Amino acid sequence: MELVKPGIGLLFWMTITFSIVLYLLSKFAWKPILKSLREREDSINNALNSAEDARKLMSALKSDNEKLLQEARIERDKMLKEASDMKDSIIAQAKRSADEEGRKLIANAKESIEREKLNAMNQLKTQVAELSVDMAEKILRKKMDDRSQQEAFVNDNLKSISAN
Repeated sequence: MELVKPGIGLLFWMTITFSIVLYLLSKFAWKPILKSLREREDSINNALNSAEDARKLMSALKSDNEKLLQEARIERDKMLKEASDMKDSIIAQAKRSADEEGRKLIANAKESIEREKLNAMNQLKTQVAELSVDMAEKILRKKMDDRSQQEAFVNDNLKSISAN
């Protein structure tokens, strides 16, 4: 039964030994252990704060990147619209220029045709006048007394002119 019931001496020496160990631990071990635990807790808190700051910074950078991306898209759309407007302007100007050039060419062609027409009419008038003078000259040379002879002569000359 001694194992179950410890003796008073044993309890006394166990209490004194425990007290000495407790005093030594509190004097030399508890402060460094508590200090290292506080340092560990502080480093964990600092790491958590740093992680939170980094997350906030990443969030801010992400929103800044989104803004920059949106601005770049707006700028790209603006440039595409300006290029499209410029293209439309150039095409419209080219069409106007082509229309104007076409009108000038048509006007020049009409003038040229009119000149050629007038020139042809003048040449025709000149030829008719020459033919009339030639006929009159031939008629006068022959001096035909009879009207039927003159008409036959004129008809023969007209046939010969038509053949030429």
